[in-house]
Amino acid sequence: MDAHDERGTTMTGVEPNRLDDQQLMKELETIHRTRHDTLLYGSNGALRAHNERMAQLEGEYLRRNPHRPVAAGRTREGARERNAADTTTPTTPGT
Repeated sequence: MDAHDERGTTMTGVEPNRLDDQQLMKELETIHRTRHDTLLYGSNGALRAHNERMAQLEGEYLRRNPHRPVAAGRTREGARERNAADTTTPTTPGT
């Protein structure tokens, strides 16, 4: 099976809902790993295709995992608490 199709100038992959969980995670890991280089060095078309594919894959992951665990520090409230702790903790220069 060919994992990618060329249609015009946009590269599309296998529909995310056709991937099993392991394949979906592999696709997500790959797209996140290549994100920085695509942003910095990819053409506008490449970046647009990357954005579309990432949104498709992440959307499918969220659809399959609506109750995924969320780390407290990754919420707005958790970030506020972390920032408040950082500003109230006295520090001694040179230690």
